[in-house]
Amino acid sequence: QGRLAESGGRQMQAGESLTLSCAASERSFAWNAMYWYRQAPGKQREQVAAITTGGVTDYADAVRGRFTISRDRIKNTFYLQMNDLEAEDTALYLCVVRRGGVYHDFSHYYGGEETWGQGTQVTVSS
Repeated sequence: QGRLAESGGRQMQAGESLTLSCAASERSFAWNAMYWYRQAPGKQREQVAAITTGGVTDYADAVRGRFTISRDRIKNTFYLQMNDLEAEDTALYLCVVRRGGVYHDFSHYYGGEETWGQGTQVTVSS
C-alpha cells in the first residue's frame, strides 16, 4: 500500500481554471477506483469526482460540467481539472484510491481498502 500526494492547490480568482494532481508511490494497476473529495471549513466532506479503472467517470452535481477527472496509468497519477472556479469551490482537496471491493456507482463502493492523501488547499476569491 503506497502513499498519495496531492499538488496544485493555490489561491485563485473566480472564473479561473486549475488542475490538481494526485501522485502515488505505488503502481496503479491495482486500483479499482480513484476519487477526489473536498473539505470546506464548517462543512461535511464531499465527494467531488470519481473514475474507475475502466475509465467511467462521475461527478457531484455541484461540479458537473466544470470539473474533469482523468488518470495517467503510466505515471500512476490522476488529476482534477477545475474550470470556471467559484468561491464555493474553496476547500482542502483530497485524493483517494480504492483497491479490491466493488464500485457500484458514484455513491457506493463495497469492500476493499482505501488510501487517502493529505490534501491540497484551493482558495477561490470572488
